[in-house]
Amino acid sequence: MPKIEHFEINADDPIRAKSFYEKIFEWKIEKWKGPLEYWTIEAGKEDEEGINGGLQKREKPSDQIFNYISVSNVDDYKNKIEQSGGTIESPKITVPGVGYFYLFKDTEGNKLGIMEHDENAK
Repeated sequence: MPKIEHFEINADDPIRAKSFYEKIFEWKIEKWKGPLEYWTIEAGKEDEEGINGGLQKREKPSDQIFNYISVSNVDDYKNKIEQSGGTIESPKITVPGVGYFYLFKDTEGNKLGIMEHDENAK
């Protein structure tokens, strides 16, 4: 069953946000070694419940916190979303070495993402 696996914080100033979250919650936030300007967030110890996330520069003023739902095939779930009254808000996006995702809005206007992992994504 698909479940939320990752959160993403959008920030006007990622370095300021990094400092805030590290100071308040003691999260471990490190620059990602991939091709994008992105920081990974380890939000707790490995044996604790919960999910980890990421931090990135806000692209649009409406970008807030996104939650990503892990799915087996983003194209199949894209069709399910559209058939059930949701709207797709992005093209299919490839993250090299990670996988593929779409952003979507549910029937209530909430923005989320669906993510398919594929280490061979290019």
